Amino acid sequence: MLDDRDRSILDFEREWWQHPGAKEDAIRQTFGLSPARYYQILSKLMDSEQALAYDPMLVKRLHRVRDERRASRQKRINPESSDKN
Repeated sequence: MLDDRDRSILDFEREWWQHPGAKEDAIRQTFGLSPARYYQILSKLMDSEQALAYDPMLVKRLHRVRDERRASRQKRINPESSDKN
């Protein structure tokens, strides 16, 4: 079951662009967390069934973004492997 903080993080992630200034500043102000800790918590949330049930569109979008970033990072690390696709 998601607690209040977990729901707040998911809600924030859905609407963070509405906050003025940098996302990292909004994370610190809203949650009192470092951005690194926030993203650790978010990553764990993204993989939970409870988060998927709470906001399936958001969680699926976050998975897509994470997968795209991983693929991009992998291409930078190992560029010859992308030539095989």
